[in-house]
Amino acid sequence: MSRRYLGIDTSHYTTSLALYDAGADGMRQARRPLAVPAGQVGLRQNETVFRHMGALPELLDGLADGAAALPPVAAVGVSDRPRCVEGSYMPCFTAGLSAARMLARGLGVPVRTFSHQAGHVAAALWSAGRAALASEPFLAWHVSGGTTELLLARPDEARVFALEKVGGTEDLTAGQLVDRVGRRLGLPFPAGPALEALAGGTAWRGRVPTVSEGSFSLSGLQNRAERMIDEGAAPETVAAFVCHALARTLFEATARLLARRPGLPVLGAGGVMGNRIIREEMRPLGTIFPDIEYTSDNAAGPALLAAWTDGASRRAAGSV
Repeated sequence: MSRRYLGIDTSHYTTSLALYDAGADGMRQARRPLAVPAGQVGLRQNETVFRHMGALPELLDGLADGAAALPPVAAVGVSDRPRCVEGSYMPCFTAGLSAARMLARGLGVPVRTFSHQAGHVAAALWSAGRAALASEPFLAWHVSGGTTELLLARPDEARVFALEKVGGTEDLTAGQLVDRVGRRLGLPFPAGPALEALAGGTAWRGRVPTVSEGSFSLSGLQNRAERMIDEGAAPETVAAFVCHALARTLFEATARLLARRPGLPVLGAGGVMGNRIIREEMRPLGTIFPDIEYTSDNAAGPALLAAWTDGASRRAAGSV
């Protein structure tokens, strides 16, 4: 029987395919960010579905890497919803789910469905060489354009792990904060990499939002950053403020949760967790980070979860 698993993820930002070889513990990926016209912050859902449908066949060709066909797969794993809660839904994921069902029917293999959020956590665990953590409780940040949540993960026989929100933002997500301030600074969307580069080595020290039992609000940071821009602050100073204040907020929220749940490992997942300033701020807490490649939206997560659901060994990351 084949030990390979095909993963599909069609998020609001990226079309992704992945092929995981459970025997070799290796991953091959094909991804395409969805282009956002200059001046816009994001895309409408109908636009994302249309672009995913056009990109999926081309990415499948790329995943085959010149071969006439993909090697046999044991199952297709796909993200069918944003988060691990009842009623979670976004139209963009229907594109990937439709493709997964058609491919699985043609290949005669099962479809395994997971949340986009669970995929982020799985990919981060594997990339960091800590896949075995899925068999025990741990904390995981999912910090992205659409989500900023601190999650308690527990082993789950059917889903590999179950995720429960125990902290995070009560209003803006970290990605929204970064992109809105980035737009005011004239940075391209998504603004994360450009804002981090602009911040450079600029230091910042100041107050951060009040953190209550792991929860916080980020709208105040947006207001302060925009006020700094209106008052003529240097772009580098504004960028440093946003990056350092966000990093410190995540640190404080994590520290408060660890005080109540001491000894739990902490994982950083999601695109915003690729930020170097956030990583440096949170390392003293022992936070586990994946390679930058596996922080952004990817299909490696659903491919891994499909394999682990089938009983594949959870080992450290490798390469095809």
